[in-house]
Amino acid sequence: MDGSFVEIKNKSVDELFLDPKNPRLGRNFISTVKGQDEILAQMNDWTLDELAISFIESGFWAQEALIAVEEELYGSKRLIIVEGNRRLAALKKLQDAIAGNAEEKKWRDIARLAEGKIGDDFFEKIPYIKVESREKVSAFLGFRHVTGIKEWEPAEKAQFIAYLIEKEKLTYEQVMRKIGSKTTTVRSHYIAYKLLLQLEDTEDVAVEKIEEKFSLLYLSLRTAGVQKYLGINIKAEPEEAAQPVPSDKEENLVRYSKWMFGDAKTTGILGDSRNIDKFGKILLSEDAVTYLEESLSPNFEMALKKSGGDTEETLSLLIQAGDNLEVAFSTLHIHADKPEIQKIANRLALHLVQITNIIPSLKAVVKEKI
Repeated sequence: MDGSFVEIKNKSVDELFLDPKNPRLGRNFISTVKGQDEILAQMNDWTLDELAISFIESGFWAQEALIAVEEELYGSKRLIIVEGNRRLAALKKLQDAIAGNAEEKKWRDIARLAEGKIGDDFFEKIPYIKVESREKVSAFLGFRHVTGIKEWEPAEKAQFIAYLIEKEKLTYEQVMRKIGSKTTTVRSHYIAYKLLLQLEDTEDVAVEKIEEKFSLLYLSLRTAGVQKYLGINIKAEPEEAAQPVPSDKEENLVRYSKWMFGDAKTTGILGDSRNIDKFGKILLSEDAVTYLEESLSPNFEMALKKSGGDTEETLSLLIQAGDNLEVAFSTLHIHADKPEIQKIANRLALHLVQITNIIPSLKAVVKEKI
């Protein structure tokens, strides 16, 4: 993948192996080496049927060649596919279906669709390109899946970046150049991934909920409030980022996790992901943090009010109300005798009284104008 000449070869489907280290399988799944059947089952909901149908209708072209490395697997040297696992999985499912081994109806239907369209040697000549090592192909994978058109999920991106830093010993800048991303993005993904690992080793944390919503964890680290509350240095080099949250902040880490993602019994207080920035403001407020820490059932809106984070929204609503009243005043005199207008005007008058009670200095202003 370095721009030099590459040779496209052919192998049978059975000689090509799904990658047990594929980040898309999930960090916990790939923590131990799984068998090919287990991997294929894990990939079952990756819309493999759509790919299989496209192979039946259009074939498997050389420009779709899989990328493989030769590594030790299951006690022998194997050709392991490091790019194109979804295509290989679709081929394996299609081969099983045509052989009459499909358990799902949709695959039996696909097998019937393949009748007369798939040649006898179709599964014996699958194009692939062999590369020396995973390192040789990592730049291509990084561009394609981290910044390119076939992006991985955020947790998968972060795991790949961690691999480049920890296994290939690259700096943030070197990773940036290799995968075509920004240095700040690389650093943030790495620190977020190390925080996920730290959470996994922390008691009273529902890490499975966090992993499902890794993007929220990643986004929250942009806020000054989260950085301060957890004691995270968002500019940390890899050595410092090994444990993003210092030991004296571990209790805060558990609380952060509960508020953001919930635990075994709760769903967290954050709600919509658009509340991330507001949550950051809450954590900058001593009063709001004290409320969250001491309340048995903390409420996001209450915490936001205590932090003063709803000031902008209140101001916006008042401005909108004032603007609407000014527009209404231009024709109010024409409709002043109508009962429905008088009813609403009475309501607004009561609101005015309430405003002067909240801001007593306005009473003199109103009295002067009446």
